[in-house]
Amino acid sequence: MNAVLEHPVLVLNRFWQPIHTCSVRRSLHLLCLGHAQVVQVEGDERFNSHDLSSWISYSVGNTDAEMIHGARIAIRVPKIVVLSVYDRLPRLEVKFTRRNVFLRDKFTCQYCTKVLPETQLNLDHVMPRDKGGRTTWDNIVTSCFRCNTRKGNKLPHEANMHPQIKPFAPRWRPLFGMHENGLADESWNHFLHLERDDKRRSA
Repeated sequence: MNAVLEHPVLVLNRFWQPIHTCSVRRSLHLLCLGHAQVVQVEGDERFNSHDLSSWISYSVGNTDAEMIHGARIAIRVPKIVVLSVYDRLPRLEVKFTRRNVFLRDKFTCQYCTKVLPETQLNLDHVMPRDKGGRTTWDNIVTSCFRCNTRKGNKLPHEANMHPQIKPFAPRWRPLFGMHENGLADESWNHFLHLERDDKRRSA
């Protein structure tokens, strides 16, 4: 059951715009606090929203759905939740963090192309800091420890080590880093397509 609790859930703001994802565990916590409602993703009443009591009732008899079983109740695993009060708009850019660089580069060393666990990866300044290189999206790449040490403070041409892909600032989306791993649920498509349509209309 622990694995199910870590599955991703799409989170919508109160305007029903996708803003990010969270775990099933977190979504149930928000549901219990009354901070979110679960969005029904199938049936004649698709897109209805449910509070905790309503979601428990809806879960009864749905033996074909993925369930979480407690001591007294069984509840369907949420796929989408809508927040009750959060009205901020989706981010316009991806926050620059160590993990987000790894996600952009798909946990792949940009020098030797090995795919490695996060614990075996590091960040490398393509242009070293002591030569004026900045800690920004377009100068940071994922590297393994061995390649990071080998390149040291050398310029790419000095070390004969060039990134496989030119570093760039990724475009924001609620599923940043997820589509590549096949974790997105099909039921999310309606809201993600709306997001793209809105961007096209505003362009």
